[in-house]
Amino acid sequence: MNPISIVVAISENNAIGKDNQLLWHLPADLRHFKNITTGHTIIMGRKTYDSIGKPLPNRRNIVITRQQGLKLEGIEVVNSLAEALSLCDPTREAFIIGGAEIYKQALPLCKHIYLTTVHQTYEADAFFPELSANEWREIEKVAYLADEKNKVPYSFSTLERI
Repeated sequence: MNPISIVVAISENNAIGKDNQLLWHLPADLRHFKNITTGHTIIMGRKTYDSIGKPLPNRRNIVITRQQGLKLEGIEVVNSLAEALSLCDPTREAFIIGGAEIYKQALPLCKHIYLTTVHQTYEADAFFPELSANEWREIEKVAYLADEKNKVPYSFSTLERI
């Protein structure tokens, strides 16, 4: 079984997006995401891919879509999470990077969650599933205050399945 992890940024109310866009601009989170995922496989839904608009460099990009026959340059396109996971090296961590439906499907399979919490609430149309304290424990957390480049306070946590 592949070591599967989730990388996600959520608000205090579990919001992750609205109108297929991120809700905040946090350069520190973008760097954090890049540091975690570079050199690994990233798996995302088609809408997440559309919001990014291109393959992310130095990563193997897999997009899940219901759309049969979709071709995307520099992307491996599959029709299910199971198919995406079957393409992954079982000895290397693969990262689920969104969106809401893919997170929901992948959550029961994940061992770790690399969680950025933006300490504010947002109006949204996409949310991350509620996490149960009985299933997850925080093994690392670093909190940051808002600054010139990152306009809201945030924290980076690593959660591990109990």
